[in-house]
Amino acid sequence: MLKNKSSKPWQISTAICLFVGYSGYYLCRSNLAIAAPLIIQEYAAVGVNKVVMGQIAALGVVFYAVGKVINGVLGDFIGGKKVFILGMLGSVLATIFFGFGKGVLFFGAVWSFNRLIQSMGWGGLLKITANWFSYKSYGKIMSFLSLSFLVGDIVAKLLLGHFLNLGMGWRGLFYIAAGLLVVIAMINVLFLKNSPENVGLVPPPPNPKNLHAQSDNQLAPPASLRELLAPYFKNLSFILILLMSFGLTAIREALNFWLPTYLFETTNQSEGLASQYSALYSAFGMISILVAGYLSDAWMKGVRGLLIAGAGMLLTVVLGFMAVGFTGQILPLIFISLAGLLLLGPYSFLAGAMSLDVGGPKGAATAGGLVDAVGYLGGTLALWLTGFLAEYVGWNAAFLALAAMAVGTACTAFIYYRTQESHSAKSQPA
Repeated sequence: MLKNKSSKPWQISTAICLFVGYSGYYLCRSNLAIAAPLIIQEYAAVGVNKVVMGQIAALGVVFYAVGKVINGVLGDFIGGKKVFILGMLGSVLATIFFGFGKGVLFFGAVWSFNRLIQSMGWGGLLKITANWFSYKSYGKIMSFLSLSFLVGDIVAKLLLGHFLNLGMGWRGLFYIAAGLLVVIAMINVLFLKNSPENVGLVPPPPNPKNLHAQSDNQLAPPASLRELLAPYFKNLSFILILLMSFGLTAIREALNFWLPTYLFETTNQSEGLASQYSALYSAFGMISILVAGYLSDAWMKGVRGLLIAGAGMLLTVVLGFMAVGFTGQILPLIFISLAGLLLLGPYSFLAGAMSLDVGGPKGAATAGGLVDAVGYLGGTLALWLTGFLAEYVGWNAAFLALAAMAVGTACTAFIYYRTQESHSAKSQPA
């Protein structure tokens, strides 16, 4: 029999497990970006350069995007905890295999498998969050959980960059990352619960406006694939969210992967210091997520499109200045910090609170998977294009292309605001 007693302690435990777990994923994701300068140096004689590394990373993003859809649907059918932990264990195996191998084809194949299996992580997190938390707190909980990918990226870059400074090779970094993720996976096996029903508690009410609100039982798994998927492609709001995800994820993936190499080549810092300084982008992104979450809930009353549009235009200016180019070591660090501040908060809305709102408990993993899948298609383009332009034209041209993506996304966000949010915003009490 389900009990109505407070679920607060279990919610706190769930949030901590999800935060630590998804942060851990980045140990086996950010490691390639950190190791890229060393891999390029080791295999330069056989043609490995920034273009090739960009192609490997882009291929991985393709598999990540495909996996987002497949594993999002899987999570809604079999449960969030199973896919969340399977993704960690599969990534551990892929990371170990990568460290044993050599050659472009091997690296591309194993990295693609790693990104495919890692795509289980966020969908599983969303599914568990929808099970445990009321829709009235989606903004707050997703603001907290969205920090996990930044904390994970920062910890990976600082920790693995430290081992680089100690003289460890890139293969050793991969083995350390895999070992740490095993420990984190075991913690989640022991303490993470899939839903309140697993501990005898009553689940929270779903959002009455989610796209599955008309189904007979919103808390039950979907009866069919058609029931799960059909509502998403008939909704203009969701389509505009997909377009915004394409643009913001493209910019995020390009900066995430290429900033260590960019700083290494333009500021004359060592590989280890370049890796550590690149964490400024993620550190300011953490501030961005907290501020954006507060502004959208407390000040803008849930209106997020206008916030994304404004940040996108300012981001265009920042990337435009980076396209002009800098001399010295300080200005690049200032501008990558500004990029994180303007980009990562708005980005966190799309596959976070917005996906939970439209998907509800029945389809949260699928909604987040679709949003991220379209986004990572943009990331694929941006990873390859940034590497190509940086290698053959220069970093200035690469940042100019990213600035063009930013202005296009800002315009889409403004359309979203005008068509989906402006009327409800005017009806809100002052």
